Amino acid sequence: MNIIENEIVVKDLVTRSNLPASDYVINPYVGCPHSCRYCYACFMKRFTNHSEEWGRFIDIKRCDRPISRKKLQGKSVFLSSVTDCYNPYEEKYKNTRKILEQLISIDCELSISTKSHLILRDIDLLRQCKDLKVSISINTLDEQFKDDMDHASSIGKRLEALETLHRNGIYTVLFMSPIFPGITDFKKIIEKTCGYVDEYWFENLNLRGQYKKDILSYINNTRPQLAGLYDDIYINGDMRFWKDLSVEIEKYCALHAVKYINYFYHKELVEAKSGRK
Repeated sequence: MNIIENEIVVKDLVTRSNLPASDYVINPYVGCPHSCRYCYACFMKRFTNHSEEWGRFIDIKRCDRPISRKKLQGKSVFLSSVTDCYNPYEEKYKNTRKILEQLISIDCELSISTKSHLILRDIDLLRQCKDLKVSISINTLDEQFKDDMDHASSIGKRLEALETLHRNGIYTVLFMSPIFPGITDFKKIIEKTCGYVDEYWFENLNLRGQYKKDILSYINNTRPQLAGLYDDIYINGDMRFWKDLSVEIEKYCALHAVKYINYFYHKELVEAKSGRK
């Protein structure tokens, strides 16, 4: 797939976050060639000058200003919210590695989220971080379904990355996101990975905008037996599936002493953080 590469100059790499669990975010790139079919970050396209579809371009950020130690000291920082900081172009441009080289000397709470085994390249720097969590997104053990949904690392490579990070003393999180109703088997994923995952995060599949029609069409064509369930949730707005699954996850994790966070109610968490609720 042909990706348009473009370097852009920015005044600062660090921006304020409205995410529930972080004070600041750092996005080393604009765009993401992983091209996840359910990507919520596609809204970012309207802030660029690109005519290409989301997933067909990558802007490489250049910034002369060093990351502010004073700003991030004692704060929580997230890499990254609207791109994958270890997308394939990181191997070439090393933006994320350069950022990590600055962050290792700052006493901040750092979380990194990725779908790429490329993160293992930087294990020397990760081991120097004072307070670090690395989350890797996995919502299936089925490589074909994964290939239908994104161009990121294989599930096998992601599992290998989690295991290697854990073996090197790095706190590992399996981000089960997005959970596809009737497809994602959270119990099987936990059973396979509990030996090297410290914590699990759960997030439900939200469908909106241009990709809602695409995902519903995919379900109709490949798993017609689930079409009624998806219509109930995403056409009729029936939330019972998610409420029941939340209870099931809570009971399972309590029974098996699994540490977890449920992000099903992301909107409510954001509102609570901002003080609107």
